Amino acid sequence: MLYARHQKNIRRSIVVLVCIGLISRLRQMIKLTTSERKPKDAKSGSRQKAQLDRQFFENMRRLVGIAIPGLLSKEFGMLVAHTVLLIFRTFLSVVVATLDGQIVSSLVRLQGREFLVGIAKWMGMAVPATLTNSLLGYVQTMLAIRFRQNLTEHVHAKYLANNTYYAVGNLDDRIKNADQLIAVDVAKFASSLAEIYSNLAKPTLDAFVYNVQLARSLGVESLFGIMVIIQASMGMLRVLTPPFGQLVAQEQRLEGDFYFAHSRLIENAEEIALYRGHEAEKRTISRRYMRLVRHVNRVFRLNVFYGMLEDFVVKYFWGAAGLVACAAPVFAERLPGAQRAVAAVQGASTFGDRTRDFITNRRLLLSGSDALGRMMYSYREIVELAGFAERVTELLTVLDDVNSGNYVKARVGKSAEKSLEADSGPDIISQRGQVIESADDVEFIKVPIVSPNGDVLVEQLSFHVTPGRHLLIVGPNGCGKSSMFRILGGLWPVYGGTLRKPSMSQIFYIPQRPYLPIGTLRDQIIYPDNASDMAQKGIVDAELLDILRVVQLETIVEREGGWDAVKPWRDALSGGDKQRIAMARLFYHRPQYAIMDECTSTVSMDVEKIMYTHATKLGITLLTVSHRQSLWQYHNYILQYDGQGGYMFSKLDPNRRIALMEEKQQIEQELALIRDMEARLGELESQSV
Repeated sequence: MLYARHQKNIRRSIVVLVCIGLISRLRQMIKLTTSERKPKDAKSGSRQKAQLDRQFFENMRRLVGIAIPGLLSKEFGMLVAHTVLLIFRTFLSVVVATLDGQIVSSLVRLQGREFLVGIAKWMGMAVPATLTNSLLGYVQTMLAIRFRQNLTEHVHAKYLANNTYYAVGNLDDRIKNADQLIAVDVAKFASSLAEIYSNLAKPTLDAFVYNVQLARSLGVESLFGIMVIIQASMGMLRVLTPPFGQLVAQEQRLEGDFYFAHSRLIENAEEIALYRGHEAEKRTISRRYMRLVRHVNRVFRLNVFYGMLEDFVVKYFWGAAGLVACAAPVFAERLPGAQRAVAAVQGASTFGDRTRDFITNRRLLLSGSDALGRMMYSYREIVELAGFAERVTELLTVLDDVNSGNYVKARVGKSAEKSLEADSGPDIISQRGQVIESADDVEFIKVPIVSPNGDVLVEQLSFHVTPGRHLLIVGPNGCGKSSMFRILGGLWPVYGGTLRKPSMSQIFYIPQRPYLPIGTLRDQIIYPDNASDMAQKGIVDAELLDILRVVQLETIVEREGGWDAVKPWRDALSGGDKQRIAMARLFYHRPQYAIMDECTSTVSMDVEKIMYTHATKLGITLLTVSHRQSLWQYHNYILQYDGQGGYMFSKLDPNRRIALMEEKQQIEQELALIRDMEARLGELESQSV
């Protein structure tokens, strides 16, 4: 026959075609990874959906470099061990397939001794097989834990440095749920990354080994025909595959919105309850939940269609093609690859050999089909991994930008209108001033007070405070008092001018509602120090008790169960106790400057007097925001905002200012009385006419 004469050339041509196909596929992948970036969304600056493109490979390269620090790392060693176990399991699969054929062959030959020996070998193979499978599961789980640990530590190093955690939520609009990204998305990415290696490496290795074995049994031609069918069906599946990467990324965003709605409800529960806003909040939460439910239902519907199609192709269509290839040598002697399956002699041995080869080839084909099926399933897992990778990479990108002082913040109000004007000049948000660390003074030199969304509260603020010059800051709401403190505290950037200030360790902030961390009673006093820091400073519990005695709170130690008592302190203490704890914290740290933001609003004037007097005795310079006239006597300078962008900085004479205020109030009362008398006079004149 023509085929028999040119069989070697035909096989060589098939091998060449396969090599050309592989090279072409590799070139396409290289071209994909080196092509230009996909266009980004103009408004958000991010891509519209997760895709298997160049950006995906860049994201993976960045994240894998964090998850696996180097070739000598523990993670890489675990990955090598995982690979060795995968290879060993594939070897066991080939041995089991061969042993399966031998057992069936001895059965049809009625050779009982060989059958029993085969069964014994089969049982002996169970020990290394089960051990290998258990070790693979263990190593994969440990890899996921190590990947998550490395990624979480890397994120924490960025997120908890330089007030980044504050800037992400207040100075930048790109991430609204950083907590979910860190606690949930990083974990899902780490688990998906560990799974995808096993789900890709094992099927790929299995497919290669099984195809080599099948090429020896069935011939290259039959195997090539099967591969053509498989490639055609895989191409069809790729065309019909839904965009799972985009769907996963969108689901995570909707989950984050739903989580954020609940966290916002918890954070503002008191205000919402007083407004009786539960119905309004319920509508908001329900809308976000229904958006999530609709999206999840849509994904499930797509999964039903795609799962049905994928199962039909992988399990049944490929299986039928493999069975035809296995049966071909039995029914047609001249078919490609039949020379090994058909013996030259007839008899029981020929029947047994055919049975053995059929069972072995069928087992290999089913295993190979299963491997290809897992490779197809892994494609969906890869696009889901792309969604997780995009979310985690977006988090890292925002953290890097924020750490570098680059913020993306939406403009509102007058700032938005001004930014749209063509001749509005340089954007003040993009400008930066100079921050100089001084020895012991605070000085603002033409520093604009600007909110993160671009609203200019004060165009240029200038004043100078030295140790002992206690400053009182007053003014209407929204005039820039708290904004100035945020700039002084390093929370907001300096958008112009020059700011001189001591190191942040010498500036202590006490808000109206003090923060109480998780920990012991001792931790509430020494925060942000811990017990080790306290010991290094040479301070003991008796000295802490003396501090509490100053703020008249020494009974709290016995009342709450001792210094090592751990409670939900935010709920266990009253508002006055919290403010006294905050003042005790100030006396413990003894900084050069203290920012007092309405921090004595819930304590009596007697306790307030003790607190301020003791702070001045300790040499702490006070920068106070308060409307209480009782605090004026502890300050000698005043910074007064007029609420229109202007301010006044001058010396403060408390007695004279109080006298002027009283005189002003008296004149206003008299003027009001005169207006009432004029109005009454007008009524009398109109009645007398």
